[in-house]
Amino acid sequence: MSNISKLLTSKWGPVVTGIIIGILAPVLVRLGNPANMGVCVVCFNRDIAGALGLHQAAVVQYLRPEIIGFVGGSLAASLAFREFRPRTGSAPFVRFILGVFAVFGALVFLGCPWRAYLRLSGGDWNAVAGILGLTAGIALGVLFLRKGYSLGRNRSTPSAAGWLMPSVMLVLLVLLIAAPLFGRDAQGNPVGPIFFSAAGPGSQRAPILISLAVGVLVGFIAQRSRFCTVGAIRETLLTRDTHLLRGVIALIAAALVTNLILGQFSPGFTGQPVAHASHIWNFLGMALAGLAFTLAGGCPGRQLILSGEGDGDSAVFITGMIVGAGFAHLFSIAASPAGPGPYSAAAVITGLAVCTVIGLTMRESAA
Repeated sequence: MSNISKLLTSKWGPVVTGIIIGILAPVLVRLGNPANMGVCVVCFNRDIAGALGLHQAAVVQYLRPEIIGFVGGSLAASLAFREFRPRTGSAPFVRFILGVFAVFGALVFLGCPWRAYLRLSGGDWNAVAGILGLTAGIALGVLFLRKGYSLGRNRSTPSAAGWLMPSVMLVLLVLLIAAPLFGRDAQGNPVGPIFFSAAGPGSQRAPILISLAVGVLVGFIAQRSRFCTVGAIRETLLTRDTHLLRGVIALIAAALVTNLILGQFSPGFTGQPVAHASHIWNFLGMALAGLAFTLAGGCPGRQLILSGEGDGDSAVFITGMIVGAGFAHLFSIAASPAGPGPYSAAAVITGLAVCTVIGLTMRESAA
């Protein structure tokens, strides 16, 4: 175990993590997860929002075990290596709002940074516009960081606070297995409070135990390696440090090879699963997501990992993502394979404006 930990915490740790994710994500697709979506943190949080009844889009409702596993795996690693440090910071509502707008942007693109790279490795060339937008958004966030942007330093908090997000994930796991039907519709038929898609992406699922095991493994190794798809670009631009970027490159390469082996590589712009070809909004949606993730301190996967370590700031951001995912479908913000939603443009433009104001006004001196 110590040798594995030394490898993961070395400069090769992100590469190892990227290779493992790049292999396992396409395998999850083969086992039942949506195509080019073996692992998508934003999409899976959107499914969780639907399963909890926060939106009524019947095709995207499922308590994704992978998300539960990420937090559980990170918790296990942080406890094993004495890095479980319950902590919290400042500006919780700002973090919540950043989570909401990050999801708005990602769901206009139809994927988080993880899925952008997985879509590319599956041959979806529409992902290129999204990745360029992600890079632009992160670059803007780096500009604000250089100007002194900060949401304040975190501080220690009672241990019980650090266990809240892992406890929530344990409750979700129980609800996933039990699938209670406490509610009743107008005809008296049992429904909810947990909803499961009977069709669409939400109905496409790898076996629960396998998905949970993959989530735990990824959560464990990502906690040790500090893997972060947004941090990879941020650190390259900010400090010229490319060790995280090498992890992203390894993810794309491993996923490409795995997709080729499994016969899941299908290049082109049209007919791609859960994707659209509106390149302007693919770019702008991910620009918003990249900016919001940078201002919040990391990609959605990294936020889940941090919450498993007891980071209350990340827990607030994750809550914002889940609530934002519900809003995105309730208010027709999320895109679909047919293209952007009726209010996608308004949400992205508003989000870019709000995040720019946050980046300009939040300063270390005001923390």
